[in-house]
Amino acid sequence: MGVLWEQLSALRPGWGDLIEIGIVAALVYRLLLLLQKTRAMQMILGVGLLAGVYLMAILVEFTLIRGILETLFQYGAIAALVVFQPELRAALTRLGQSRVFRIFAKLEGREIVDELVEAAGQLSRKGVGAIIALENEVGLGEYAATGSPVQAKVSAELISAIFTPESPLHDGAIIVVGDSITSAGAILPLSQTPLRDKSLGTRHRAALGLAEESDALVIVVSEETSRISVAQAGRMELGVDLERLRRILEGHMPQRAEGFRLLPNAR
Repeated sequence: MGVLWEQLSALRPGWGDLIEIGIVAALVYRLLLLLQKTRAMQMILGVGLLAGVYLMAILVEFTLIRGILETLFQYGAIAALVVFQPELRAALTRLGQSRVFRIFAKLEGREIVDELVEAAGQLSRKGVGAIIALENEVGLGEYAATGSPVQAKVSAELISAIFTPESPLHDGAIIVVGDSITSAGAILPLSQTPLRDKSLGTRHRAALGLAEESDALVIVVSEETSRISVAQAGRMELGVDLERLRRILEGHMPQRAEGFRLLPNAR
């Protein structure tokens, strides 16, 4: 009995084991979130089915099926890397944009903030209207699909070019995911909240509408007043100067409502 108790005691996990199990569980959970609703998830389900068939073949001694599946498993991993390369690349990109890894990208984040602030300043000085939506945890894919795909790194020059009046995409919004502009000319949902400020046009309603339906941060430049505004969490701060805009962006889409001045009747 003493020997059995010693063996069972050796199996008890320590603090290091619990931490390791927690890390592995978090990584697996995150991986499943990245793969959900993609062809890669369907592939995982298919592999699981084949593994079940392989186990059955071993139990009932189906030698032919077992040999075929062993050969398939041997070369299937390489084939999967080739076939699902776009999904794997997208998943790794999203993983690198997660909050866990953003701490390692502070310098790149500052560059993005600099470009966005510079673009807003240029547009404001020229009196050019613009709306820039920054994706956070809630995906903006359905809105990006209404525009034209861009897939270009954020830069003040590109943003200014997109919103020039001669551009066919200047009336819509651009969607920013991580450090890239993924869509231009996107159509955003208009807020149904009555606004007493008559100077607020369609762009402000669209910005507020997206902020009401997602956790995105939206920058608006008014074509009529050249004023810069920021919408987030169903609220909008009007008349933001460039220094204030920089602080908001550096806060990376803060969730603190008190940082925003609630518009009249905007609830």
